[in-house]
Amino acid sequence: MQSTLYEPEHTAFRDMTRAFLARHVAPFHEQWESDGMVDRGIWTEAGKHGLLGTDVDEIYGGGGVRDFRYNAVTGEELVRIGASGLGFGLHNDVVAPYLLDLTTEEQKQRWLPGFCSGELITAIAMSEPAAGSDLQGIRTTARQDGSDYIVSGSKTFITNGILSDLVIVVARTNVDKPGAQTLSLVAVERGMPGFERGRNLDKVGLKAQDTAELFFDDVRIPGENLIGEKNGGFGHLMEKLPQERLSIAVVAVAGCERMLEITLDYVKGRTAFGRPVGSFQNSRFVLADLATKTQIARVFLDRCIVSLNAGELTAIDAAMAKLWTTDLQNTVADACLQLHGGYGYMSEYPISKAWRDSRVQSIYGGTNEIMKEIIGRSMGL
Repeated sequence: MQSTLYEPEHTAFRDMTRAFLARHVAPFHEQWESDGMVDRGIWTEAGKHGLLGTDVDEIYGGGGVRDFRYNAVTGEELVRIGASGLGFGLHNDVVAPYLLDLTTEEQKQRWLPGFCSGELITAIAMSEPAAGSDLQGIRTTARQDGSDYIVSGSKTFITNGILSDLVIVVARTNVDKPGAQTLSLVAVERGMPGFERGRNLDKVGLKAQDTAELFFDDVRIPGENLIGEKNGGFGHLMEKLPQERLSIAVVAVAGCERMLEITLDYVKGRTAFGRPVGSFQNSRFVLADLATKTQIARVFLDRCIVSLNAGELTAIDAAMAKLWTTDLQNTVADACLQLHGGYGYMSEYPISKAWRDSRVQSIYGGTNEIMKEIIGRSMGL
């Protein structure tokens, strides 16, 4: 079934993105995997080519088009070449909405030009050592001191944690009251005294993606670094999380399609018992089943993207998209690796890397168990 999501302008953007990745990313990504992070220069190069901030107003250096289809194209093309180290999705899909919708004009002028040029790399810090999907368990505080805030606490599993220059930190601004209604969003910037980064975490997959622990030891930030409403952070997060989860679903569906493509090519060429592996009924049935489910996932994803652009994507639909597509991604990864036999377990085969990189998809952005809770509660259960 042919997707009707994209228009000619998106196809042109895809061609440009694909050429950029072929020249500036593909030859270097294996080295970045060994290094544990990408070269910072790739961010400014991406900024020069218009890959960052496509939805930011042109007066700040962005593309000026609020259309998530451009974000989806970038995500799909990164998956197509296995470039899982670049944190462009976190930057464009997750952080951008906070900076576009919740900041003052002064904050926009201060942060958005660098955001679009790649000179200011962003991150968002929610998870803590004792609080992941449970935002009400956050212990990091931002205590008001005159016109400033004093940020204390720690975060973990932070994407772009090493390279980031601006970190949106979810913190408790009323330290005397528990629960979600005392959370706020504050911006901590590189170089602020007391802001330290821990180790670049050694992960199962996403080896070139810098994921770090962050520590805040009485970091003094100006009141002008409060993003959105004080004590309104939980509401801001609930409003923006659907796009983050849809971004994860984009990667999941593109991942399914890529893994099926490389596996189909493999089973047609690999022989066993004098026949191509793909000619066995088991191979045909497994791939037919996965191709059908992936096609269904693509149709639902495309519909969700249309809904997001129209301002109609609900938290429930986003949770469903994230749940279904990432569970499917892991199913496809496991089955496709199995069809590769022993070669699938060898690191030099792309299915091996895809299998490793897929596993976290059902964990971050809210675990899939939390997605089921969201969906179940919407049913009155």
